[in-house]
Amino acid sequence: MVPALTGRRTPAVRGLGCGPVSMGVDAGERQVGALGRIFLAYSRAMDRVTEGLGWLAKWLVPICVVVGFANVLLRYIGRFQNRSLTSNRYIELQWMLFGAIFLLVLPYVLKHAINVRVDFLQSRFSRRMQALIDFIGHLIGLIPFCLLALWANWDYVWGSVFQRGERWGTWQVWEVWEQSPDARGLPRGPIKLLLLAGFLFLLLQALAELVKLVFVLRERDEVIAPAETPEAPLRVE
Repeated sequence: MVPALTGRRTPAVRGLGCGPVSMGVDAGERQVGALGRIFLAYSRAMDRVTEGLGWLAKWLVPICVVVGFANVLLRYIGRFQNRSLTSNRYIELQWMLFGAIFLLVLPYVLKHAINVRVDFLQSRFSRRMQALIDFIGHLIGLIPFCLLALWANWDYVWGSVFQRGERWGTWQVWEVWEQSPDARGLPRGPIKLLLLAGFLFLLLQALAELVKLVFVLRERDEVIAPAETPEAPLRVE
């Protein structure tokens, strides 16, 4: 025999990710309205994309280290054998991997608030004051910088990815990917295209952070997952 249910409810434990907490979050989301739920959905979707970019950048690090170590090792071995065991291709691959790591990790750093902050005052402010400072900083500093970077690099990247080649009859031939000026080098188009992608993802994550900060300013922290709540910056003394 299955014992009958007593009908008593387990008290909600806030912050443990249990069912009652999820029900509370759902109730809070219903109170923010349809537009608020759309912004929350965008913020969470962008967070998942950013986590994926961070995961990709993490695994590019050991590849970059291996390529760099192999370049040095082959260069010194080649000196003893009086021959070239490496080429510009592997040297350019090393700095392209480093550039890809830097560009892909930018939105991840912003999401987790692990950027360098030498600020001895913000840790003393209230949660809302910290959110207000971040909101103003993102709005007048970070977002315009991302837009400026996209605008300034658009022609530079587009001219590298798609270059006009020679005409063939009535057809215009397009040469895809700008080639390296060095012998046996790699195409420059992919890394330059990633330059636009990096600032675009940083811009989209900055907009997602604005959504979270608005809910903090409106004292609706309960609709934001605990993992998304930024911690106070470390004090550097």
